[in-house]
Formats: sequence, C-alpha cells, structure tokens
Amino acid sequence: MKTQLEFFFDVGSPYTYLTTTVIGERASALGVEVQWRPLLLGGLFKLLGGGGPAFVHPLKMQFQARDLARVAEHLGVPFGLSRYFPANTLQVQRLLTAADDLSRPTLTRRFMHAYWVEDRDVGDPAVIADVLGDDGPALLQLASSPAVKDALKANTEEAFVRGAFGAPSFFVGDELYWGNDRLDFALQAAAAQLLKQE
Repeated sequence: MKTQLEFFFDVGSPYTYLTTTVIGERASALGVEVQWRPLLLGGLFKLLGGGGPAFVHPLKMQFQARDLARVAEHLGVPFGLSRYFPANTLQVQRLLTAADDLSRPTLTRRFMHAYWVEDRDVGDPAVIADVLGDDGPALLQLASSPAVKDALKANTEEAFVRGAFGAPSFFVGDELYWGNDRLDFALQAAAAQLLKQE
C-alpha cells in the first residue's frame, strides 16, 4: 500500500513548475503515491487577504528570477520567466480539476511546459486548445460544469483551511510542507509513514 502525498498546485507558479519536473520520479523511487490537487492561487491569496505575485516587491521579484534560474540549472531542466507572468490560470486549473487522476499529471506538465519553457500564454483559449489537442472539446465542456467549478473552489478553500498560503504545497496527513525546496522533506515523511504500515 502506497502512502499518499497531497500536492496542491497552480500552473501559474514557477516553483511549482520546477516541482513537476521531479516529483513523479522521486515519489516513485520511495513508493509514495502523489495526489495532484489543483487550486487557484488567486483565490487562495484572496482568502489570505492579500495580493499575489503581481504585488511582490521588485527586489524580491529580481531575486526570484535569479533563484528560479539557479534551481532550474541545478535540476537540469529548461526554464524561462514568462512574459505573461502572472497569467490568468482559472480555465487551466478548471481543466486540470476536470481531468481524471491518471491523466492530470501529464496534462499539468504539458501546460507547465507551454508556459515556463515555450513562453506561451496559458490564459489564451487558442493556446489552451492547442495544448489539449484532440481531447480538448470534451474536457473543455466538462471544465465549464458547475461541479468542476465548485470542486476547484473547494480545493482552494480546503488548502486555505489546512494552512496553505502558496504553491506548491504538500500535505502528509495534516502536516504542511511548502515550496519546491521542501519536496524531499514531504516525500521522506510520506515514506516514513509507509514503513510504519508495513
């Protein structure tokens, strides 16, 4: 039986992009199952009573640009700070909520790559349709349903209630781990729980 790590994410987060490049392989090596849970960062920031990435101090933005480049180089993955940052990810996050558990990680990585590597506007309906491909129309219809809209809102509110304040956020049981640099701590905690179950 695999231990579950809950992974709350938004395609609009650059540090979450970096996480998606390694989380699958690292979790698999430890026998940890990852539950990919879309949230809406804009909605989370509203619940927190603050702004969002667009309101971060310029000095912090300059640091983050350099830091993201360093982390990407360390991981050996391509990365570029998008000219469309911060993007409107509402439609994408609804689509990822509508996707089934099996296809959600792959689809998330495709949108991440379009945004953070190809520098495409993932808020643009034409870009969304292109990334989705042949399965796009059916998934777009599902994503516009009240049930999916409510599910994304519920995910965001749940993350907030449980103490999340940004993305990526990881939960092992009730314990929160925040940031791509805390992924290994979260995975180790999940793996430790797995050992207790054996």
